[in-house]
Amino acid sequence: MSQPEGFVDPAYPNHVCHLKCALYGRKQAPRAWSHRLGNFLITLGFKSCQSDTALFVRTWNQQLVYVLVYVDDIIITGSSPSMVQDLISKLGDEFAIKDGDLNFFLGIEVVKTPSGLHLSQAKYTLDILRKTNMVAAKPMPTPSSTETLPKDIGPAFEDVTQYRSVVGALQYLTLTRPDIAFLVNRVCQFMHNPTEEHWAAVKRILRYLKDTIAFGLQFQKSKSIQLSTFTDADWAGCPQDRRSTSGYCIYLGSNLISWSFKKQHIVARSSTESEYKGLANTAAELIWIQQLLQDLSITTLAPMLYCDNIGATYLVANPLFHVYTKHIEIDYHFVREQVAANRLCIRFVPSSDQVADIFTKGLSGLRFRARRDKLTVSNRPLRLRGSVTANPSNLNFQSQLNVITCGPSPTQSHKKLRDVPTSSPLKRG
Repeated sequence: MSQPEGFVDPAYPNHVCHLKCALYGRKQAPRAWSHRLGNFLITLGFKSCQSDTALFVRTWNQQLVYVLVYVDDIIITGSSPSMVQDLISKLGDEFAIKDGDLNFFLGIEVVKTPSGLHLSQAKYTLDILRKTNMVAAKPMPTPSSTETLPKDIGPAFEDVTQYRSVVGALQYLTLTRPDIAFLVNRVCQFMHNPTEEHWAAVKRILRYLKDTIAFGLQFQKSKSIQLSTFTDADWAGCPQDRRSTSGYCIYLGSNLISWSFKKQHIVARSSTESEYKGLANTAAELIWIQQLLQDLSITTLAPMLYCDNIGATYLVANPLFHVYTKHIEIDYHFVREQVAANRLCIRFVPSSDQVADIFTKGLSGLRFRARRDKLTVSNRPLRLRGSVTANPSNLNFQSQLNVITCGPSPTQSHKKLRDVPTSSPLKRG
């Protein structure tokens, strides 16, 4: 590193300038801003959660306030409206903020309903359809067929950049559309060398989205806070390498809060082994969610984990089967410890009731719609935004949801970060 040409100090030619403040857009700006905002919230009595450092919680007189930070976009909610407004006022004194109700956040539209919240990405979906000239396409009832997608069959797709751009955009859409998650994951596996067959699969996903533009996740008040999980594995489902795909979906009460699907790293020697590896991955996720709920001052019972493979449930319950599972010993001991300590309960569920099937294989129309409904993916309510009259006793924390965009106060920019221009979450994604 050297001094800029034309600005060399003759007295100190080997010295460099020392940056006294982090400028917006510089490489060190995000770290400095996170440190500045985090320290300010801590001085107000907030604690950073161990499970998620972007989440801050304050407890005072049995009242709770939650702050979720994404760069300079912040969601604030709590059980006390006065505490929420007091926090917003203090943030306004310290930083330049733009306050408002939670309607859009990072491209996700939030619609309040009498029973809860509906999260969707309708505008983002429509932008993808316009980008690909699929607005007038014929809609499809399902995003894919039940056939396996080939790897190198058919001519190569000419516009590789377009394929990667569209598939990448679909990945962000899966934040509120778990019903297309498995299919998007499958077409992502061919981004290095897509063919016309692969592009046809992408277009079928787009045609399905054309028919379900306003679909999204529905969250509603639930009497239960029990964690329930469905896990499934498609043994040797990939025809290229014969690796299995495992997936799970986790519910808090009746609301879907987490889901995942991933091809396993090694080839499973049996369907029981592939299911058992899926159990271990799901158990790890459940441990993290329990820690997160504990940080939010929410106490739950031991999670229920439902698996449609009887052999996998026997492996957990009976230590005598250990002699047959030496090659999966680490996963075996990890899951068994959770069950033995009563931190996890594993139950058998028939394949006809296995919700996680939608994350591991292509399904026919009737089965797909049934699984989609169980994922709480539904159409956006046909209501005007100002027509909802919320009852705080029914909506819990929903009536105090606020979103703010903040930056350092202009009067303090000389000693903190420089003034951050207001950015809209819609520009992301």
